[in-house]
Amino acid sequence: MSSALLNSSVPRRQLGRELRRLRERLARVPQTTAARELDWSATKLLRMERGEVPIRAEDVVLLCELYGADLPTIEALTALAPKTKEKGWWHDYASIPSWFELFIGLEEAASHLREYHTGVISGTLQTREYATAVFARSPLRLSPEIIEQRVAVRLQRARLLTRMEPILPRFDIVMDEAVTRRPVGSGAIMAAQLRRLAEASELPNVSIRLIPFSAGIHGGTFTGGFVMLDFPAELEPTTVYVEGLTGALYLDRPDEAERYTMAFDDLTAAALGQAATRDLLARTAKEYES
Repeated sequence: MSSALLNSSVPRRQLGRELRRLRERLARVPQTTAARELDWSATKLLRMERGEVPIRAEDVVLLCELYGADLPTIEALTALAPKTKEKGWWHDYASIPSWFELFIGLEEAASHLREYHTGVISGTLQTREYATAVFARSPLRLSPEIIEQRVAVRLQRARLLTRMEPILPRFDIVMDEAVTRRPVGSGAIMAAQLRRLAEASELPNVSIRLIPFSAGIHGGTFTGGFVMLDFPAELEPTTVYVEGLTGALYLDRPDEAERYTMAFDDLTAAALGQAATRDLLARTAKEYES
């Protein structure tokens, strides 16, 4: 596995998926039953199957034996367990929720990201000042120390836009015009942020397109914001990330990915082209400065 992918997110997801498959298809028992048999909480098993936490080899053995897995399967899955403890750079920031740590790891491993944003500008594109203003208005009432940590993580994630090793990921980002019209911080902060978007859109691997108010109702009206992550062949299935206030959904079934792909195609059809988007960003930035 490439050095850029040596973090726990992908192995956690892979192992969790396999354990869930064994439970559902081999043992055919619900999560609550399996957890009760091992004197675990249902939440513990749920988080393991979702890939949200490291998984100990001894716990893998217990689950495999409970489900009736054969010896080769047990050996293969226990060999994967130590990889679920590999740490990425973001593990140095204690304030990052575990459900978002998983996303950062997947984002690091992705080869193509398709994003749609309605509330605020995409995190990988935010300036320090804009990100600080966003976190300062969080309903979670974050302390100044936590805000500083989360801004640092957001800025670190931005290096993916120009990373060359092991791959340069492709970003296709669609946002509602509303994110450019909703003031975050001062006018100077907004103007600088919109210029940042225009500059990033010139990168060869980055497409940034706005859906103007004039487009009317469109596919995003029904979906809300989301991120679709595609990975190098056989690493991970296409995964849709949908974030909430205190957690997130990771959708990876083929039918789920297909529906979101259709929605994203609808969004791109409604969006301005890249040149027209840059013109709109430049005009709006001037309005904030006037």
